[in-house]
Amino acid sequence: MSADFAKKLDIKVKICIMVVCATVAHTTLFLERNMPKIMKILNNISRCQAVYRRRMIPDEGLCAHQYAFVLAICYKPGRSQEELARELCLDKSTVARTIASLEKNGYITRIENEDDKRQYLVHPTEKMLGVYPSICQANEMWNEQIENGITKEELDVFYSVLSRMEMSARLAIETEADE
Repeated sequence: MSADFAKKLDIKVKICIMVVCATVAHTTLFLERNMPKIMKILNNISRCQAVYRRRMIPDEGLCAHQYAFVLAICYKPGRSQEELARELCLDKSTVARTIASLEKNGYITRIENEDDKRQYLVHPTEKMLGVYPSICQANEMWNEQIENGITKEELDVFYSVLSRMEMSARLAIETEADE
């Protein structure tokens, strides 16, 4: 990476680059010291997105936390609740309650899995498919808003670091579940 390029990056991206370039020991130390700050920022962004989506998406009787289910179910219909729990990093009881609510309100149907009668596969209804485009559009507009003024190079570094952190987080909850 050239010195000129590094000078142009703002301080937040420089921190991300430090994480990428640091040794394992330094990375661990950095995360121990800064994870609460990182989580606070990510949570604030997430809450702001929820407010933004509520303003942008017509009131269809969905709660903010259900938008992730709409996106996941419409993207790949026919998944089990367990698969949804894994993808959305939620516990099975939260997924079961949300799925029950979505079913009650006519957004999904559950069909018994032919291969495993104990399992139900979740499919979107026309009602869910009707709100899906407005949720996707709101997400695209949100991403444009928050990425405004950030270079492609900065975003690439940022997404790379976030992806690594997500992989570590998923590994941590999978490892914890196995114990």
